[in-house]
Amino acid sequence: MRTRICLVLLVLSLVSAAPAAAQTLADFEKSVSEFTLANGMKFIVVERRAVPVVSFYLYADVGAVDEQVGQSGLAHMFEHMAFKGTSTIGTKDFKKERAALAKVDQAYAAWAEERHKGEKADPEKLKQLEAAFNQAQEEADKHVESNEFSIAIEENGGVGLNAGTGSDETVYFFSLPSNKMELWFSLESARFLDPVLREFYKERNVVMEERRLRIESRPIGKLVEEFLATAYEAHPYGRSGIGWRSDLENLTREQAERFFRAYYTPRNLTAVIVGDVDPQEAARLAKLYFGRIPAGPTPERVWTVEPAQQGERQVTVHAQSQPILLIGYHKPSIRHADSAVFDAVQDVLSSGRTSRFYRSLVQEKKLAVAAGGFPGFPGDKYPNLFLFFSVAAAGKTNEENEKAMLEEIERLRAELVSEEELARVKARARAQLVRQLSSNSGLAGQLASYQVLTGDWRNLFRRLEAIDKVTREDIQRVAQTYFTERNRTVGYLVPEAQAAAKN
Repeated sequence: MRTRICLVLLVLSLVSAAPAAAQTLADFEKSVSEFTLANGMKFIVVERRAVPVVSFYLYADVGAVDEQVGQSGLAHMFEHMAFKGTSTIGTKDFKKERAALAKVDQAYAAWAEERHKGEKADPEKLKQLEAAFNQAQEEADKHVESNEFSIAIEENGGVGLNAGTGSDETVYFFSLPSNKMELWFSLESARFLDPVLREFYKERNVVMEERRLRIESRPIGKLVEEFLATAYEAHPYGRSGIGWRSDLENLTREQAERFFRAYYTPRNLTAVIVGDVDPQEAARLAKLYFGRIPAGPTPERVWTVEPAQQGERQVTVHAQSQPILLIGYHKPSIRHADSAVFDAVQDVLSSGRTSRFYRSLVQEKKLAVAAGGFPGFPGDKYPNLFLFFSVAAAGKTNEENEKAMLEEIERLRAELVSEEELARVKARARAQLVRQLSSNSGLAGQLASYQVLTGDWRNLFRRLEAIDKVTREDIQRVAQTYFTERNRTVGYLVPEAQAAAKN
């Protein structure tokens, strides 16, 4: 899944690559075609004829941030549902299945109504209603052709079939042999024209198990969830991305259907196609298949603005774990003029073995086994956090790591970075662009993200130009503006033994 799992990001933020010459925007534009259907759906097509493969990436501009209060986890839940098929895919007899699904909904509503009475609920009635609900599910399951959507793709040479939900987005992607390109247009359009949310309550249990494994059973997951809830008072970035358990336990199929109708409209979808593709044929197929989808309403957006933080906040989680430290500072969204400066800050402090955090906390003081940071947490669309982290070395504490990390941050505020450091930042930015362009699937994802988040896929290339213009004074100015005590949230993951000793 694509929901932002902290440890993955922590590892990725430490990776650096050898420099290489980046392709220019002018060169790249020659291979790109763009068009928008009458219903508002945007397509970006990139010709790469080296191998007979095409990668497809569909970006839905909806994520956890768009969920209503009490319905956290619904964006992720729908992502799972999108693989369940349509009225013709995944069913043995849809007429019978539709009637059976209606009975499932009715049985669940009756059971939920009694459950919601709390202490006043009749225990015997609860058992009867639960049994009726389970029986209704069993009847509906008799009409399901499991995994038919995925099997159709795999049998036609499809690879990399997956999806993911983030705070800002939900994405769906896979690759096919180029002579099977029409299959993507047929299947992908069908699941967003005519989805059937079958096996909803079974899949809800799967999502709750994901929550148990990724959050409740993982100390770092607990810390990140508590950290975001502390850093944000108003904005939905502070909500659990995978969903609070009590919300997940009460999500309904009707809620998921309303969520789909509200947010999975063509104008909220962007498709990127990269590989051995004829742009004119892609445009014809797009109109033929995706053109069937009604334009629908303009999706609601999040208007809540997080109030300026007025003082440092702290949160502590006790768990069976080594000490882990998180420090976050509020910062603007990816569209802000200083966005490239934040990328430069990340590079100076945490990119590779020459970075300041690695040299200070890991090499010299031996306080941590890992230390770094990155902007855009938990998302990029709205004002977010620049997150710093450290994982303490054996025998070392969060307090020691915090002191050393804040010293490096204060140094960035007080002194200009060296010319050598800034040169490395710009060289690594060029190398990163090369990496982003290297694979069809990776390129498709980057183009889709930049198109939706910044308004133009070309900003992927312009980002390099923006970083080239960053000065030492820019880095110091941004550090002085945002990396302040009153704008800071600190999270501590404290080993149980250490917490017990203090008590």
